[in-house]
Amino acid sequence: HNHLLVDTTYLLKNINFYVATGETVALVGPTGSGKSTITALVHRFYDVSDGEVLVGATNVRNLKQTVLGQHIAVVLQEPFLFTGTVFDNIRYNCKTATKKEVEAAAKAVGAHEFIEKLPKGYKTELEQRGGNLSLGQRQLISFARALAANAPILVLDEATASVDSYTERKIQKALVRLLEGRTAIVIAHRLATIRNADRVLVLRDGEIIERGTHDQLIDQNGLYSRLYKLNHASFDDIEHPDKSISEKQ
Repeated sequence: HNHLLVDTTYLLKNINFYVATGETVALVGPTGSGKSTITALVHRFYDVSDGEVLVGATNVRNLKQTVLGQHIAVVLQEPFLFTGTVFDNIRYNCKTATKKEVEAAAKAVGAHEFIEKLPKGYKTELEQRGGNLSLGQRQLISFARALAANAPILVLDEATASVDSYTERKIQKALVRLLEGRTAIVIAHRLATIRNADRVLVLRDGEIIERGTHDQLIDQNGLYSRLYKLNHASFDDIEHPDKSISEKQ
């Protein structure tokens, strides 16, 4: 539960929730509602001005970034890849990972096949930000990195960018594998992710205005239900509700 103070304006107000071990909690809401701020606070991109963020019974302020990185794997919407080999990118958060462990992580998320087809396989040098890979390939490598790190907690900002249907299926399958047995906070855009979450928190203007499972929220007839009914094929419209409403009328 926290407040983040910037120019005397709170970005988050009265945020209070717990994530049980092994539970997946999805965050949904319009742009600027506070979803990314919450995930940034969890992995200490910055700290709260009021309240506290706890991992277990430990305040994250008392954990160094290196220690926090052993407990929390972060996968951003735009995957962070650095100039270096595919192998080094995958074991970025686990420098002791062996070749066998790196390949096992890549196979588990469906990245091994395309990596093997690269000019030098796992030894292929990536351009800055992985510019010589497609977005889908970059996402799968970031999933492999998170899996190789074997952190018990996952913070994921699910990508919304368009990919072909084949890549989409691979990413969804990889996501299921990645979430398996982990405690996860997911900024969710895809309906499949939201449906499979144990709980959904709906944010607007820095506050949690609804919470429950997908089915419970549909029954509540609130913001979530309205957005879902406007565009149930994809939940990307949750980012631009006003645009979606005007287009549907």
